[in-house]
Amino acid sequence: MTDYKKWTLAKHPCGVPSEDCYTLEIFTPDAPKDGQVLIKTHYFSLDPGMRGRLSGDSYAAGLKIGDTIESAGIGEIIASGSERFAVGDMVMGGLGWTEAVLHPDRGLQKLDPALFDDKVAMTATIGVLGVPGLTAWFGLQDLGQPQSGETLLISSAAGPVGATCGQIGKTLGLNVVGMAGGADKCTYLKDLGFDAVIDYKAADNLAKAIATTCPDGVDIYFDNVGGKMLDAAILNMKPRGRIVVSGQVSEYNREIPIGMRQTTRFITHRLRMEGLVVYDYAKQFPEAQAAMAALIRDGKLAYREDISEGIKDAPSEYAALFAGANFGRRLIKTI
Repeated sequence: MTDYKKWTLAKHPCGVPSEDCYTLEIFTPDAPKDGQVLIKTHYFSLDPGMRGRLSGDSYAAGLKIGDTIESAGIGEIIASGSERFAVGDMVMGGLGWTEAVLHPDRGLQKLDPALFDDKVAMTATIGVLGVPGLTAWFGLQDLGQPQSGETLLISSAAGPVGATCGQIGKTLGLNVVGMAGGADKCTYLKDLGFDAVIDYKAADNLAKAIATTCPDGVDIYFDNVGGKMLDAAILNMKPRGRIVVSGQVSEYNREIPIGMRQTTRFITHRLRMEGLVVYDYAKQFPEAQAAMAALIRDGKLAYREDISEGIKDAPSEYAALFAGANFGRRLIKTI
């Protein structure tokens, strides 16, 4: 059998995970038994939302020392003990930060190559058609309850969730305003069709910058950041405004979270705030994925992927996500 590499958890991190939180192991996988498949990973994703699991503080079970770092991935079955999958099948599932994985034949989705083309790449299944895109789709439409003509404000808008959310908002007739850091990201959002963009790195007072850009206020705030940015948005919410809490990237690595301070406005403006776990909508995934794929092919939904080659860079690339270095969906290519 061939040797492969994988990243495992060496210690539970405090703050931004450093490289000494991980161990790069070389291993030889066993041959699959009945009901198992051996998968050679082609791509895996780097997800800020997985940070809580590294410390054991998440809605899903935390990782133990020695566990393989988990993430979504795409791979090819190279040995099979399953009646459901054959050698050569391409699959998507929770493969992890690894070049190969022995996996039960449950919890995997077979990918039909005929469904993908020059507009919809297979990697979209762990990006715009995967958890990030589905988070945007259900978060905006179910929790945001958008009405045509309303104003949608999005934080971390150049990331895979935010960029998808903004484009979906445009198809629904919303006035879409994105917040991102730096001129390049702001230009990217304008190219996607956002109505306005706020460079939070250039704003001395973010609440005032939002007020200037959204003079009539904000109906829906799609929050991927939390902390001070959330407070600035709250100060600009219209009466009966809705806040969708998708992520808290500014809070994940703090020992003591900043938290939310502008709570009085929830009373005076009758605001509603709700958190989102996208797996609550799992039964509706196929319908949403088909709808988003149609938007891509119609030119109404663009997506960007940042792909790094080689498993060795996964820890440093993951840490960079928390410094705002990501531009689109961050993937690691392992072949």
